[in-house]
Amino acid sequence: MPILEIPPPAQINIHEFRDKVLGCWQGKNIGGTLGAPMEGTRQLGDISFYTQETAGRPAPNDDLDLQLVWLLAVEQNGAYRLNERILGEYWMRYITGPWNEYGTAKGNIAAGLCPPLSGFCNNAEWQNSNGAWIRSEIWACLFPGAPDEAARFAWMDACVDHCGDGIYAEIFTAALESAAFVEQDLLRLIDIALARIPDDCRTARSVKLARSCHQEGIDWRTARNRLVEESADLGWFQAPANVGFVVLGLLYGQGDFGKSLCIAVNCGDDTDCTGATVGAVLGILKGRSGLPQRWIEPIGNEIKTAAVSTLWLFAPATVEELSERIIRDKQYAEKENPLLPRLIDGPTCCAGLTERLTDGSIVRERILTRSSRRLTFNLPWGELAIEYGQNPMTSPGERQKLRISVTECPHNNRLVRLDWKLPEGWELHPGPGQLLQVKQRMEAAITVELVPGEFPAPMVYLQLELHLSDRLAPCWIAVPFGLRGAVGQEHQVYTEEYKDAEYRQIARFNGLNYPQI
Repeated sequence: MPILEIPPPAQINIHEFRDKVLGCWQGKNIGGTLGAPMEGTRQLGDISFYTQETAGRPAPNDDLDLQLVWLLAVEQNGAYRLNERILGEYWMRYITGPWNEYGTAKGNIAAGLCPPLSGFCNNAEWQNSNGAWIRSEIWACLFPGAPDEAARFAWMDACVDHCGDGIYAEIFTAALESAAFVEQDLLRLIDIALARIPDDCRTARSVKLARSCHQEGIDWRTARNRLVEESADLGWFQAPANVGFVVLGLLYGQGDFGKSLCIAVNCGDDTDCTGATVGAVLGILKGRSGLPQRWIEPIGNEIKTAAVSTLWLFAPATVEELSERIIRDKQYAEKENPLLPRLIDGPTCCAGLTERLTDGSIVRERILTRSSRRLTFNLPWGELAIEYGQNPMTSPGERQKLRISVTECPHNNRLVRLDWKLPEGWELHPGPGQLLQVKQRMEAAITVELVPGEFPAPMVYLQLELHLSDRLAPCWIAVPFGLRGAVGQEHQVYTEEYKDAEYRQIARFNGLNYPQI
């Protein structure tokens, strides 16, 4: 039987890596500050530099400070002990921004609709929006040259408050940024990232459109208008068009840092996000040592927060502090996963790595097959998953299938007994009890059909009692269902006046001065 040969891990010079990580966060701050005053504009812009008085400090930007919460989660748990449920708990404790999908996720988690249901339920307007792909840099920096790993963590991150293209967009940016640590060719980076999202998703369509416009010699303004038209049915503040604007900035900027940022921001829409991501990508490619001082000097190296509670967050004060903490976490992740590219004092050696990066089969087989309708529960002797056939938000008499599976159970040839405690008028077919036989693969599954009865409250939690055949003590879990239409959400039209008031409030808190928009 042939022995599987595993290639030795790639090696990255730690000093080069530090420069690229610093460039990532410095570029993030620059682009976010540049785009902040224009956020929400729907017309083409014509800026060429900062338009606000910066006073030597960056604008506060949720694109960056949300990632400080994930930084703490990694430091307190270790990267490979994280899952979407743990990230959801950090979200509940530290995320204060009430906007759109951020607030929806908190409301869902509070109701028992934990990740990934928190990004799927009651979130039709914002499930494909921008809140996730803007926070991908931490995974790229923790997993440089490992876009499959970056994509894995991007999925766990994004599903907290998104589903569908809201998740695919973060997988795209995380994979591109991770690969940028070891690959300089921009078109190749785009191919690497596209290989890790569905070919026909809206994000991929926008990216391919931006790339084809550039290849055909179409000017960037016309390309921008085509992206707007392509995504018109989704509306504004949605991921596909804005990721397309990022790609426009990178391609049409031709490697010029300021030109690239300004093109992305001049496309309009979520301008602080597009500018910040273009800045982060170019910061990785060039390193901070390669960024123009004229863009760095007006904002310095501070980190200003806008959407997180800093109590016990231990937020880094500067991009230098943030970078050093990430480098330590990356080195610890190497101990958890010996196959990751290693940081060394010697020369960078990625022989054979870059050739493998365009193969996205691992992500497609293991990450893209995950469902936003699948809720998991950790048990002492395995993991139980409930996958909703349609939606946990349902109505009386509305039938749906539930797939129940037990995995990671090390006890072969055992029976798992499921006993459901149903409210009066609720039905489960073929009956309120099931048996799962766990064999040599340590997993078993069954599909049942639920018919809800009346809802005595907006949320109902079905009690499921589980017994492993050789254990006396049972386990209990609560499976959430909600009455469709019983959750009301405030709708805020994102007008110029609302945007201006929001940014003035943030600016006052951080001692900045924004001009009238």
